Amino acid sequence: MQHYHKKFDLYAIFSVIMAHPLPPTTNSEAGQSSRNWLGMKSDGRRQGIMDFLMDAGTASVDDLASRFGVSKMTVHRDLDELEQSGFLRKVRGGASIQPSGLFESDFRYRQKQAGEEKQRLAAAAVAMIEPGQTVIIDDGSTAGGIARHLADLRPLTVISNNLAVIQDLAGVGGITLIALGGQYSKKFHGFFGLLAEDTLRSLRADAAFLSSSAIHGVSAFHQDQEVVHTKRLMMAAAARKYLLVDHGKFGRTALHFLTDLEAFDAVFTGRELEPQMREALDGAGVSLTIVEKD
Repeated sequence: MQHYHKKFDLYAIFSVIMAHPLPPTTNSEAGQSSRNWLGMKSDGRRQGIMDFLMDAGTASVDDLASRFGVSKMTVHRDLDELEQSGFLRKVRGGASIQPSGLFESDFRYRQKQAGEEKQRLAAAAVAMIEPGQTVIIDDGSTAGGIARHLADLRPLTVISNNLAVIQDLAGVGGITLIALGGQYSKKFHGFFGLLAEDTLRSLRADAAFLSSSAIHGVSAFHQDQEVVHTKRLMMAAAARKYLLVDHGKFGRTALHFLTDLEAFDAVFTGRELEPQMREALDGAGVSLTIVEKD
């Protein structure tokens, strides 16, 4: 897929840059900020653009040109390259890494969104797990939060394509970790493709915990067809299936149909839905669990 093949290693220096935030853009320091970026090679500048968007979500061409001390034409070329690599989407007058029906945000940006709610959902979902079971955790930032709660439920076998989950659980005593192979996606911070799919077809689990980027009507959707395929195989491999979605995903749509919500044994979200939406879900036989704040 297009965003799996890069002309440059966009995230090779990501951790270093994240530790050194971009200079502020106050009037008194704007000139110094621009001078700091003068002479920067294109790869470093593009990483700087992504760093800024991770915090801001959106940015105008004018602001980026001023911030990095380059021409608008140079900014447009940078944005074209980043869009082609699947890291952002160009909008009128600028760029955004916020999701749309065709574009899913970078994993690191999604981790920052609705963080408190996602933690509540993960903490509630682990009640569906018993010691000795085998569980699947998908690539999503919401379902991935379950990993930090699993130590108290050992022994467990955990199957995942989520690199954050794999890193959290690697070497943890009492956890048998099966890391799905495949091609690594920097955007989704997980593994996909034929190797991951073939492995999933050969495995069976007690429960699968999934996330999705959009809930429209009584169905779940996602922007990426390969991600959809992997999630469906995870569902097929598990006796019980659970969906974790923050409330902001409801009422959204995305390009590819994943599954109807009634396919899940329970759908966890963190806030009560609008009456009309809740009525539709109840009518479709969807088991919805609202995890309220304490």
